[in-house]
Amino acid sequence: MGADTPLDITGLLQRWSNGEQAALAELTSLVYEELRRLARGRLARERPGQTLNTTGLVHEAWLRLVTVKDLHWQHRSQFFGLCAQLMRHILVDHARRRLRACRGGGAERVPLQEGLLVSEERSPSLVALDDALNALSALDPRKGRVVELRFFGGLTTEEAAEILQISPENVKRDWRVARLWLTRELNRSATDGG
Repeated sequence: MGADTPLDITGLLQRWSNGEQAALAELTSLVYEELRRLARGRLARERPGQTLNTTGLVHEAWLRLVTVKDLHWQHRSQFFGLCAQLMRHILVDHARRRLRACRGGGAERVPLQEGLLVSEERSPSLVALDDALNALSALDPRKGRVVELRFFGGLTTEEAAEILQISPENVKRDWRVARLWLTRELNRSATDGG
């Protein structure tokens, strides 16, 4: 997040909250490249062959953002935090649709013997991560938010600290603990066949 326009962004967000549609057009030009950077960072972690691209992710997040009603913006950190959250939901929804399609979604049935010939090794799915992250958030909302901002939003430690209004050291600590907890949960899920 650039340090050159935080007051401009906050002011535009507040004007937009007050119903000034012209502020939305100005805001778009100020934040678009930053949103692309966040989306690019997140998509770089996706498996090869991802059909959702940076522009698509940013545009989908923006469409969801502008339809949110009665949002009273207080600062730019709140804005970028919500954008990270929206990107997470978009990617998870996209992954769920992909999994549904893989599990039959109108495809022709293949006898079991032929199906055994097809093998695709996959990393832990985004859906399993989302489920584990939801469980973590229920136990410790701040750690869940740190993961959302760092992993799904692609934010740095300092950017996440700004959004959460905590020290970078607390973000680092929460990030370490959350990664360990999520790794354990994902491993347990894989062992249990989930």
